[in-house]
Amino acid sequence: EVMIISPQRVVFEGRSGSLVVPGEHGVFEILPFHRNIMSRLVKGNIILDAENTYAIKRGVLKLEKSLATIIVEEEQ
Repeated sequence: EVMIISPQRVVFEGRSGSLVVPGEHGVFEILPFHRNIMSRLVKGNIILDAENTYAIKRGVLKLEKSLATIIVEEEQ
């Protein structure tokens, strides 16, 4: 389960088989059964299932118990 939220709206809410994010120390991918993680995100793209792309300025990702919650500031 993935939830991407910006101050203005819910950007995405649903299931995803893979999630690629621009982490503070480089781009990384999260797949099912990934360990819990918390990371700051930098300017770049969030990619869901290699199909949906969301441009962000920055954000925070928390993955816990197969729920990825991402709070972002969207790129204009």
